[in-house]
Amino acid sequence: MSVYTPKVAFVTGATSGIGLAVTRTLAERGISVFGVARHADNVTAVVDKLRGEGLDVDGTAADVTAPDDIRAAVSAATERYGRIDVLVNNAGRNGGGETARIPDELWLDVIETNLTSVFRVTREVLTTGRMLAGPAGRIINIASTGGKQGVILGAPYSASKHGVVGFTKAVGLELAKTGITVNAVCPGYVETPLAERVRQGYAEHWDVSEQDVLEKFQAKIPLGRYSTADEVAGLVGYLVTPAADPITAQAINVCGGLGNY
Repeated sequence: MSVYTPKVAFVTGATSGIGLAVTRTLAERGISVFGVARHADNVTAVVDKLRGEGLDVDGTAADVTAPDDIRAAVSAATERYGRIDVLVNNAGRNGGGETARIPDELWLDVIETNLTSVFRVTREVLTTGRMLAGPAGRIINIASTGGKQGVILGAPYSASKHGVVGFTKAVGLELAKTGITVNAVCPGYVETPLAERVRQGYAEHWDVSEQDVLEKFQAKIPLGRYSTADEVAGLVGYLVTPAADPITAQAINVCGGLGNY
């Protein structure tokens, strides 16, 4: 049996946090990476930096909540590299508060960003990105331990990530015979710019310091610390290897023992 070796990856939210770590990890393994993010300046800076390190990276600005942007970005990646072998749906946002006071606009934007974009980008990569043309492929969705249990004051976020987990399992089963695996990586607390914004939000709501919030969160983690973006990217890197061929329709935690499920 021939070993499937992916050559091209498409990564959303590729310029910061987990997305940047994934972009670097895959590129260091010899995979050409086409990354997208909302701000063109950030995309250019990351592409220039990683190319300066000898990595094959390209990208463009795209808002994953805009269908036209998704189509244009996937088309650009396909024209550049011919086919997309690996999709990493990483772009996302936080969002919540007291449910009785959450406006429709916030709810809808969190769902659109975290869940609907995963569907739209996946659909576009399967078709325009030629993943369905075979011989195989890898779809990896960055979900959250909040996609398996409730997050206090985070109903929109938790609902969206539960949706990502359900979408992953359904599409993984659907595509199982095609050679395309579909899995979710579920980080717990990860030290990223997004994590800083989350702590700021809780500090405001609870009227405590951000350090107090950090200590409260760390106390819940059996390992006693946040995971790193590189550690999350390490699991993504494993899921594109031949050793991960039989793994599909799974949601795998990277959380320091926070989620024992």
